[in-house]
Amino acid sequence: MNCIIVDDEPLARDAIQMLIEQTADLDLIGSFNNADTAANFLKQHDVTLVFLDIQMPGINGIEFARTIPKDTFVIFTTAYSEFATDSYEVDAIDYLIKPVKIERFQKAVEKAHTYYKLLKTEEANSNIERVADDFLFIKAERRIFKIYFNNILFIQGLKDYVVMHSDTQKVISAINLKNIYDQLPKNMFVRVSKSYIINVKHIDSVDNNTIYIGTNEIPIGNVYRDVFFNEFVTKKIVNK
Repeated sequence: MNCIIVDDEPLARDAIQMLIEQTADLDLIGSFNNADTAANFLKQHDVTLVFLDIQMPGINGIEFARTIPKDTFVIFTTAYSEFATDSYEVDAIDYLIKPVKIERFQKAVEKAHTYYKLLKTEEANSNIERVADDFLFIKAERRIFKIYFNNILFIQGLKDYVVMHSDTQKVISAINLKNIYDQLPKNMFVRVSKSYIINVKHIDSVDNNTIYIGTNEIPIGNVYRDVFFNEFVTKKIVNK
C-alpha cells in the first residue's frame, strides 16, 4: 500500500517514516507539514493510506479527513487521546497515540491492509439479500454469505461500506450502516457511534468511552452514549 504522512512536526514525521520503513507492504510516497499541501498531492496521486496528525495549524486533521477521497484510508497519529472518539466519526481505520510503538503501528497497518484487500475483491452492487428470524444473507465478494445474528460481534461503517466482524470471519459489503442497522433486531444490536454497531451479547466490558469485545476496542460516540448506557448497561447492573 502506498502512503503519505501529514504532520506539522518534523520529528513526528521522521518517527512515522521510520515505522513505515520497518513495516512490510508500505511504500511512502509523500510527507507534508500541512493539510493544504497534502490535499493538492491527493488530487494528483492515488494514495491508499494517510498517517494524519490532528493538532495542526490551519486545517486540523479531523477537518482534513472529511475531505479525503472515500477510497483512501486514514490512521490518525496524535499526542492527544481525547480526540479518539472524534476520529472514528470520520471513518478512521485507527488512532495511534504518540510516541507510537512499532507493534501498535503494525497492528493498525494490518487492519488497513485487511480492509484494502477486502475492498479490492468487493462488488460495487453488493447488498443485503434477505433477512430471516435469526440470520441474514448478504452479498459480498461475489458470493452470498449466510450470517447468524448471534455470531456477529460488531459492524463497522467504513466509507461507503460496512465490515461485518463475526467470530470466524470479516465480510465487507457496499451497504449503508443505517440501512443494515434497520434490518437488525434491536434487542441484540445497538448503534454506539457514527461508525459502529455492536452486538450486546458479546460485550466483555465497558468504560465511559469504550466497549471491549475480545481484543477489539469500540469507541462510544457522544450522541449515542446515553441511550447505550441507559438501555443496555445501567438496567443490567447487579446492585448490592
